[in-house]
Parts: sequence; structure tokens; C-alpha cells
Amino acid sequence: MSQESDLGVKIHTYGCKVNTYDSGLLQSRFGQSGFHLSETPHVHVLNTCAVTQEATREAVKNARRLKAKNPDCLVVVTGCAAQVDTEEFTHVPGVDLVVANSHKGQLSQLIRQYYAGQLKERVYKSNIFKKDDLEAGGGVESHHTRAFLKIQDGCDSFCTFCVIPFARGKSRSLSVPAITERVNELCASGVQEVVLTGVHIGDYRDGVNGELQLEDLVEAVLRDTSVSRLRLTSLEPPEVTPRLLSLFAAHSRLCRHFHMSIQSANSKVLREMKRQYTADAVETALQAIAEQVPGSFVGMDVIAGFPGETETEFVDSLERLGRLPWTRLHVFPYSARPGTFAARRTDAVSPQQIKRRAEVLRGLSERRWTEAAQAQVGAVKQVLTLKGARGLSRDFWPVEFVSSENLPLNTETQMQITGFSRTSLIAEFNPPLNKA
Repeated sequence: MSQESDLGVKIHTYGCKVNTYDSGLLQSRFGQSGFHLSETPHVHVLNTCAVTQEATREAVKNARRLKAKNPDCLVVVTGCAAQVDTEEFTHVPGVDLVVANSHKGQLSQLIRQYYAGQLKERVYKSNIFKKDDLEAGGGVESHHTRAFLKIQDGCDSFCTFCVIPFARGKSRSLSVPAITERVNELCASGVQEVVLTGVHIGDYRDGVNGELQLEDLVEAVLRDTSVSRLRLTSLEPPEVTPRLLSLFAAHSRLCRHFHMSIQSANSKVLREMKRQYTADAVETALQAIAEQVPGSFVGMDVIAGFPGETETEFVDSLERLGRLPWTRLHVFPYSARPGTFAARRTDAVSPQQIKRRAEVLRGLSERRWTEAAQAQVGAVKQVLTLKGARGLSRDFWPVEFVSSENLPLNTETQMQITGFSRTSLIAEFNPPLNKA
């Protein structure tokens, strides 16, 4: 294939909202470089996740499948798994290029050079801890109605289970003015909701001495932009500060949705994970949200079967979670990742026990979510319309709706909740409510 004959590209995005942002940036750069997005492309770009070993396996499997379906296509692997699990992809014949996060900004150029016969290597990777930029300008994928805005990247925590610092590098942030300018650009393009995302947004810093923190940024975005809906991604318990909660309580544009990265509710396990808080801090943060920002949707990340976690410690965490206020758990069976301290431990929990504990936690989550969904019936919610008669409420409830009218995408309207399923609330579009 010549460089000019077919520049169709498709980006396959895996994992977190930061990757969604990066895929939006890649789409923009491909467009500027003369590529066009296509559902039947010659170039497949896999923007991978590395949080678990299973995430890497999924990307490897999909790379093989794409090549088997179209042997002439170009399969390019980039993202976090390309950075930390590089060899996993070099052993796959169907992968033509591996471009790690360290070189992701050069992706379109490298593909051009590949077709021009100018590349001598198959793998492009360097020390991610030397990467200083955040590659601003992404966040809007062509098929998304919300925008994810990366305000921070990297992490300095080095939790014992987590490979992400090795995939993303050191913590670094965009400036407050750069972020507010970008939010205004997104609003001018018609975006209704902006999600402030990052690897560890609680680490956000700006100013000469890093004196500006996340609360200062949120305050500035609410003050200096016209964004209709502003949402935050993952926070840790100490980052749920009185000042941040006061911003939620005072501004309806700041969506009442908290995603808490807690991982466990047992202090000994948290200490061995190298988390910077205790189980009491988890309890304090969740109670504060319930008291000061009532009605919030609270999702939480929890790891099942961390090495050394005894049955007693698991039950302690489970019982504490059972009596605390939250809405849904995102349960991750522990997965050993290369280069992490936890992967070197010799007291691993058996796969059978990891599976059982994950099932128990998911059962608790399903019961809690069902109780919370029942409590929503009869409520009127502001819903942002998405594709396929679906929407998202300000408080993060997925909504399926029935309407005799064709509601335009990316429009916020009021809907009354009439029921729920296992995955979403059911609503009816009510024009009189919309006019009120």
C-alpha cells in the first residue's frame, strides 16, 4: 500500500478515561496529518491499558484477531501496556509496530515513515520518567458526546500493586489557565459535559511553588467557564476535603458523583498496599459525602485478594463497606504486575480465594446498587442524551428512556424515572417538566 492510497485509521481504546482523552488527541493528530477515521481501515491503533494482566491479554488477543481478519492491515500497539508489557506484543507476529507512551506523540509520523520504508525498528520506547509534557488538546473522540479533559498525568505514589507510574511516568499537571481555556473551547464546540481526568487528579498542582491544588482548579473552571456539567474522576479519601465538598454543595454544575479509589477498607491491607490513609479515613470521607452532598452517586474501586490479605482482614473490609454509604463497587481481582513490590511477595492469595472474594464483593455491590436504583423511581433527573435512547444523569445514573419524540443528542432534558434494570434506570421524557 502506498502512503497516499489509503489513510483510513481506527483507534481501539481500552481502559480508563485518561486513555479516552489520549485517543481523542490521537484522532485530532491523525486528522491534521492527512489520515481519516474509518470503520474499515487499513491501520488499526490499539491504545492499550495495563492495570491488570488481563487487560494486556485482551489487547494481544484483539491484535491477533485483527490481523487474522485482514492480513494486509497495519496493527499498531500503543498506550500503557505497550510501555510496561512491551515483550508481550513483540512476540505477536500480527503486531507491526509497538509505540510506547514515551513515543505516543510521534505515532502518526512513525506510521507515515513505516509506509515510506524509513523505519528500522519495530519497537519505539524510552524512559517514561523523562517525559515532561501532557500532550494537551485531546479529550473529544468522534463518537462521544462528553469530553474528557486530562488535567494531570503520571503518579508519584508507587503503590505496591500498581504498575501505572511505570506506564505513565512522574506526576505533572497542566496550568489552570490552560485548562480553563480548553474548557471554554469545548463549550464553544457544543460540549455539555466536561470530565476532569488524570492518573491521580488529587495530585494536581499549579503555580510557582505548586500552591494551587485541585480545589483551586475546580473553583476556577466554575468561575471562568460556562460549562453546563463538570465532573471529576477518581479521588482518594484524604482528597475529599471540606473545601471540595463545599464546592459540590454550592454549585449544581459540579455533578454530584464521586469515584473513590479506596482499594480496601482494612487498615493493615491499606498499609501494605502503601496507600496514604487508613480504613477510618475511608469511613470519614464516605460519611462526609453523604452528609454534605446528599444524593451523590459514589462508585469505588476495590481490589480482591491482595497478597497477604487474610480471611479475617477481608471480612473486616467487607463488613465495614457493608455499613458505609456508597452506590456501586468496581471490583478488581488482584493481578500481579511486572516491576511492582506486591508481585514479589510470596504470600499470594490462591486464585480460587481471589475469585470467591471478588464474587462476594460484587454481590454486595449488586444489592447496594439495586437498593439505590429503587430509591430513584419517581425522581425527576436532568439527563444528557446519548446514542441509542440512552442518557446520563448529573448524578451519574445511566438512563434508558422511552420517547415518542426524536431527542437530539448531547442535549440535557428533564426525565422522570419510572423503573430500573440491572444496568440502568428507565425514564420517560416528559415535555411539561422540560418547560418548567
